[in-house]
Amino acid sequence: MAEDKMKVVAKDKPGPGLAYREAPIPKPGSGEVLIKVTAASICGTDSLIYDWAPWAAARFVPPRIIGHEFAGEVVETGHGVTHISPGQRVSAESHVFCGRCLQCTTGRHEVCRGMRILGVDRDGAYAEYLVMPAVNVWPNHPDIPDRWASLQEPLGNAADTVLSEDVSGKSILVTGAGPMGLMCVGVARACGASTIIVSDPNPYRLGLAKKLGADVTLNPVNESLVDTVNAHTAGNGVEVFLEISGAESAITDGFSSLTPGGRASLLGITKGPVGIDLNNLVIFKRIRVYGITGRKVFGTWHTVSNLLASGRLDLDPLITHELPMREFEKAFGLMSKGQCGKIILTP
Repeated sequence: MAEDKMKVVAKDKPGPGLAYREAPIPKPGSGEVLIKVTAASICGTDSLIYDWAPWAAARFVPPRIIGHEFAGEVVETGHGVTHISPGQRVSAESHVFCGRCLQCTTGRHEVCRGMRILGVDRDGAYAEYLVMPAVNVWPNHPDIPDRWASLQEPLGNAADTVLSEDVSGKSILVTGAGPMGLMCVGVARACGASTIIVSDPNPYRLGLAKKLGADVTLNPVNESLVDTVNAHTAGNGVEVFLEISGAESAITDGFSSLTPGGRASLLGITKGPVGIDLNNLVIFKRIRVYGITGRKVFGTWHTVSNLLASGRLDLDPLITHELPMREFEKAFGLMSKGQCGKIILTP
């Protein structure tokens, strides 16, 4: 390549903020590929790193280029790579799994015990180029534009949350209308849910939920979530509860809103331990509970790719801003104010 430097967004030292600077273009090693980034999206994890939240302070070690949701084009392959070629449009599974532990060797790569995460444990996608293990690379369907392709990784989390069990013809409650909750709404609608109720205190994001297919939206600060659910389910409660907010009150209200024999899938991360009446809200109601982390590798990627390529799921209402990467400060400001859906950064 003519240039040996690239522009990146990185966390160079502990504390709030990020830096926009130059870095060397990496070289792919054996079993790796070099990818030119065409689109990268902002995740809640990136916001925690930007803010230097307690999780980031305890988990993240600077300096590091951040970002883990992206689409791009392969420009170079390392020794031994035969299934990926220069010129291919790709995204990648951000969980770099070891392939050797009990979890990996039994098909549960998403909970690998030796997990290294792109943009956290290795340099990430807020850059003009990045290197990925070829085994993590996902060839993108030609009918999926890069702005959508960059969202397949988080969309996989939403798909696993929604589709822990079948949702066709079922009533659903989503607590939390951040980007991940909004994706859950879109997936649930595309997969045939009958009634989708969304709870969030942010009016802007409730408006986005409507655009993505929510039937009922409510602000739990101003009205009772449980009463609203009962009013729209003939007093039965919802059959499916998807928890994305991480708020203890939403967790309690969500379980209270579930009909006996219903299902709960929990993706939201709480600030610490939470209290819940397991006897009356889970055990005696025979509720099935799923904890969701990451995506199934690569089963969920097939599901997400098929939904997008078929046109059944339209992500454009979710993408509210597309900005050049150098304007990352504006992007993270919108995130902190909750005045956005998904934001796409372009190098």
